[in-house]
Amino acid sequence: MKKYWFKLNKWDKNLAALAIESGFQAFQVPKDLVKKLRELAVVEIISNSEDADLVIGKDVVEVEITKNIDEEKVITYGGKIPVIISNKDWTIIPLENLVSKVKNVIQKVHNVKEIEFALGALEIGADGILLETTDIAEIKKAGEIIKRNKNEKIELVDAEIISTKALGMGDRVAIDTSSILRPGQGVLVGNSSQAMFLAYNENVENPYCDPRPFRVNAGAVHAYILTPNDKTKYLSELKSGMTILAVDENGTTEEVIVGRVKIERRPMILVTAKSGELEFSIIMQNAETIRLTKQDGGFISIVKLKKGDKVRAYVQKEISGRHFGQRIKETIIEK
Repeated sequence: MKKYWFKLNKWDKNLAALAIESGFQAFQVPKDLVKKLRELAVVEIISNSEDADLVIGKDVVEVEITKNIDEEKVITYGGKIPVIISNKDWTIIPLENLVSKVKNVIQKVHNVKEIEFALGALEIGADGILLETTDIAEIKKAGEIIKRNKNEKIELVDAEIISTKALGMGDRVAIDTSSILRPGQGVLVGNSSQAMFLAYNENVENPYCDPRPFRVNAGAVHAYILTPNDKTKYLSELKSGMTILAVDENGTTEEVIVGRVKIERRPMILVTAKSGELEFSIIMQNAETIRLTKQDGGFISIVKLKKGDKVRAYVQKEISGRHFGQRIKETIIEK
């Protein structure tokens, strides 16, 4: 995950607040600003003060690139700690040289043009950027880049329903996010990490209950849910404060925060589908208000599903397993 850092040289509460709201995760400040920033918000602080979260010279270092030997200094750290690099005459060449050889390089930048160059160097990009500016417009535009870059794109397919089968009682998980989910958004869940269904959110008018546009009734406690950076968790592992992926019918994602998780005993239903030769399934609550997503962004209740219906799904192109949510290459069969 890319690091988005901001440098604040003198105290400006409005500027600091804007940077926080724009998505910057950490702030480099002089030691006399550490206390002021902590009073404003809970953020990671980089400073030459021992009260900082990342102490300059110990947890993070700075290197000004003026000649080739300075690039060698960066390489000697071996990616073990973040190295903030700056260029006296801003140029992309030193960064390209470094990203091909070492990790944990943070490029100091001053505007959006430099941010885009830094994040796109050699199609790999720096591991992060440190923005130093007092220009409000540049900070806002940087925030748009941060949001866009955090939104992964996932390739979805239309899976064909094979069957549904009513089951007995089980424990299902309803996820209440701290965001209002748009029509078409939901979460990717499945009995297997190999393939997952796009469960629709409750932003739907119905005669049974009021819409809850922050909620997705996702599935049984054992099911996988896709989280940022191609990782998974079991639905039973989710808790307040965790980050998951909201996904729409086009595969556009948005990171959202789990506000609350409700695990309750309910009647369950098994939904089985196929994509190509691969069959996969999900166990969800057996109720009219539980829905899967269609290609056009609409929804279909799982109690109305019939053989041949098409729903949106995510299918891995190569068979792999999961170890603590991380994808690994191994021979695995999930039934």
